[in-house]
Amino acid sequence: MSRNYNDELQFLEKINKNCWRIKKGFVPNMQVEGVFYVNDALEKLMFEELRNACRGGGVGGFLPAMKQIGNVAALPGIVHRSIGLPDVHSGYGFAIGNMAAFDMSDPEAVVSPGGVGFDINCGVRLLRTNLDESDVQPVKEQLAQAMFDHIPVGVGSKGVIPMNAKDLEEALEMGVDWSLREGYAWAEDKEHCEEYGRMLQADPNKVSARAKKRGLPQLGTLGAGNHYAEIQVVDEIFNEYAAKKMGIDHKGQVCVMIHSGSRGLGHQVATVFNTTPDDLDLHVIYDVSHNIAKVEQHVVDGKERTLLVHRKGSTRAFPPHHPLIAVDYQLTGQPVLIGGTMGTCSYVLTGTEQGMTETFGTTCHGAGRALSRAKSRRNLDFQDVLDKLADMGIAIRVASPKLVMEEAPESYKNVTDVVNTCHDAGISKKAIKLRPIAVIKG
Repeated sequence: MSRNYNDELQFLEKINKNCWRIKKGFVPNMQVEGVFYVNDALEKLMFEELRNACRGGGVGGFLPAMKQIGNVAALPGIVHRSIGLPDVHSGYGFAIGNMAAFDMSDPEAVVSPGGVGFDINCGVRLLRTNLDESDVQPVKEQLAQAMFDHIPVGVGSKGVIPMNAKDLEEALEMGVDWSLREGYAWAEDKEHCEEYGRMLQADPNKVSARAKKRGLPQLGTLGAGNHYAEIQVVDEIFNEYAAKKMGIDHKGQVCVMIHSGSRGLGHQVATVFNTTPDDLDLHVIYDVSHNIAKVEQHVVDGKERTLLVHRKGSTRAFPPHHPLIAVDYQLTGQPVLIGGTMGTCSYVLTGTEQGMTETFGTTCHGAGRALSRAKSRRNLDFQDVLDKLADMGIAIRVASPKLVMEEAPESYKNVTDVVNTCHDAGISKKAIKLRPIAVIKG
């Protein structure tokens, strides 16, 4: 079914300054409506993508994100609506930044691998320290190098955690409890992980032998692509009460943000300062997943229902007083970690009641790509990107030079636009802004 751009617009309606409705009929067989959250700048990108697709200029064979949101709305068993967050962009199956919930009592309802993505349980962890920017600035190059030397990064990197097949089975089943037993975590880390660091229904027997073989040497690695470790400093505090609950009490305080890491990273930071993680007050603020499907209880049309919530490139953001968040954060709402792009700021948000009602307790996960990886490599210059980062005072170590272009800020939407849209829409609230001073990329 081919329509021109103006015909497509008949199915799109602006609900308010941050939200658009996708009406049934935008794609065939929609069971529910779609919505997407944008501000003016992000709205322009979304509609430009749709216009290009109508002209026959799609992105790498992908449908535009709006169409993908519509396609998800056509899946059997979907409830309420298909939701696109402000960082939404085209992906395999679901758009990245698209979330949806399916009724577990409906025998027709789907479990969608495309609604999770290839990078299953990819997420972010934020650690705080008692260091100040003035402590780190003089040694940031040594610190970046020490972390790069110590943490296995990039495609094919091997982990530093000794492990056999039995260990892997136990790690898959026990989650952070395994890390705790093996001395890679502290007891309070468990409280500050989504799902308390362990999916109780996890069954390692459902994981194929081939997947286990590939995963065995990878525990404790940083990985490649958009995975990173950053030394960051607190740049702005929007909510002092929430920040204090997270152990953040002043601008300039040093934090570490990582994509799936271990205390090995923390120990390396401590080594550079000739101290211990204890002395650095190195504690997990929170650890969240961005790509996962989970069974959750939600109120839909006034009734509590058991749903399978798919979050692909989106983050759980439960409100204050929710039983599944840690005691420390009962009055603030769940911390939500939003990684920026290489060289731009990151944010900590908190979940809201409005988000629970509108988006099944879900918000954005990052900046969201604006250029394809191939386009980034064609359009950007390796040295230019490095020079810009150096001018910003950021120490950088990268395993693969092409990643410098692929992960450059110009390749992504503006993370501040994304975060402000969620804040203004009320689906999450800003608490802390962080800026990087050292970046390690896979």
